[in-house]
Amino acid sequence: MMFPIRCFTCGALIGDKWEEYERRVEAGEEPGKVLDDLGIKRYCCRRMFLSHYEYFDEVIRLHTLFSQHKKYSGR
Repeated sequence: MMFPIRCFTCGALIGDKWEEYERRVEAGEEPGKVLDDLGIKRYCCRRMFLSHYEYFDEVIRLHTLFSQHKKYSGR
């Protein structure tokens, strides 16, 4: 799932901060500190960042595996 543009609860604009958040957390920074630095104060908005999971790459990988399985199993 792609990161939402707005918080589901309060409607605040948060989508423009996702890439920087992701980059900084992957670099080893503490997620809470990154959210503070980005100005994300409401707990509903913080939840959107902390609970988001990018599964799109997994879906593509599984689709490829299933396609190969169909090809070799004759279905």
